[in-house]
Amino acid sequence: MSESSRKVVVIGGGLTGLSAAFYIRKFYGEKGVEPQITLLEKGKTMGGKIDTLEQDEFVIEKGPDSFLARKTAMIELARELGLEQELVQMNPNAKKTYIVSGGRLHPMPSGLVLGIPTELEPFLATGLVSWNGKMRAMLDLVAPPRMSEEDESLGAFIERRLGVEVLQNITEPLLAGIYAGDTYKLSLQSTFPQFGEVERAYGSLIKGMMSGKKPVETHTGTKRSAFLTFRKGLKTLVEGLVKGLSGVDQRLESEVAEIRRLGESRYEVVLASGEKLAADDVIVTVPAFAAADLLRPHVDVAALDAVNYVSVANVVLAFEREDVTGSFDGSGFLVPRKEGLNITACTWTGIKWLHTSPEDKMLLRCYVGRSGDEDKVFLSDEEITALVLRDLHKLMGVTARPLFAEITRLPKSMPQYPVGHLQSIAAFRKGLEAALPNVYATGAAFEGVGLPDCIKQAKELAQRMAEKLTVPQA
Repeated sequence: MSESSRKVVVIGGGLTGLSAAFYIRKFYGEKGVEPQITLLEKGKTMGGKIDTLEQDEFVIEKGPDSFLARKTAMIELARELGLEQELVQMNPNAKKTYIVSGGRLHPMPSGLVLGIPTELEPFLATGLVSWNGKMRAMLDLVAPPRMSEEDESLGAFIERRLGVEVLQNITEPLLAGIYAGDTYKLSLQSTFPQFGEVERAYGSLIKGMMSGKKPVETHTGTKRSAFLTFRKGLKTLVEGLVKGLSGVDQRLESEVAEIRRLGESRYEVVLASGEKLAADDVIVTVPAFAAADLLRPHVDVAALDAVNYVSVANVVLAFEREDVTGSFDGSGFLVPRKEGLNITACTWTGIKWLHTSPEDKMLLRCYVGRSGDEDKVFLSDEEITALVLRDLHKLMGVTARPLFAEITRLPKSMPQYPVGHLQSIAAFRKGLEAALPNVYATGAAFEGVGLPDCIKQAKELAQRMAEKLTVPQA
């Protein structure tokens, strides 16, 4: 390719699509190629699931509320947009996390990484696992390792090394906020491949993790803030990207109906309105099920069809601080599936993020819905609020009525990576490149569900696309 200008169509205005447009303009420009970018979003706003509401001095996240600090792609993007000074750390006094067991809140022992002890004394003292369960976990120290690099489910892996009790009581609730899925269906290689590597290298998860070779993005109890957000919410980054993409044709309420191949590597993106956009490069960043529908006429999309999505809801409740008793000496609590409650977790938002509410108020953010338990997500506002308040009364003794409730339903929002996902996606991408050169697909359904993962994938794709360009001749 040696054109001085290329027409690029990005399908999807979520964080991946916005980041892709940003980095394509940057990296193409560095190669002397001016991209004519059209960014298409079928919804009414850019940003995908990121949605911040400012109300009565509260900062309320209706979608994701923060990101892992150690995955640096988001910090780097904030820096490039001049927004680094807007980043805030979580309250350093709110690092403790509780897990529900037997209807009571138990502090998660220090040194646990998804249930894997890196410190034996706190693990052996915890009330989250029975003595028999602890002894079963200790068998990891002597059980022979599985040396095969073939993928397996995360649930099967943790049960095999540490036992079913650790899996059910600690690992599963810790994962609920990331995937809301069934651990027996989630791919180990696509979620925590480091664990398999540790087993093969050390013959034991516990020995390997205690050696200091901890997967940094899942380590807990660090001195630095594990999570970051923005002072006025995650919408800060979306607004920064939208502003940073001035000059880019950003279109809302623009649904794509079809991608047509016109020639060797020329395309026509057909909108639902009937409008046709010429394109040299096309990037599809929509969820897997939507991407599959667009690409199905051209390539085998079985890998995309295999990515199931779970529906969840966020229920944010505001209270007078004096009406909500308790020590609030942590960031919140997690609820194992076996507890049979309605909520999967609760973040003490007003404590974890001090900027989100006035001092005399309290924000609690509860999560509803996980694999196999999604019906509650679609109850009425009154019904879902009543269920959440019932659980808060049982677990925290909350009896006050909230000042208000902000409920956000996120249908089909949490992608589940099946066993063999990485291999299937690699084969899909190979087929896509052969069938539709210069058409790409990326996003949360591919190589990481977190916000930094989406940015990283978009940035790396833009770099690969730019590397295919040849510098125009003077």
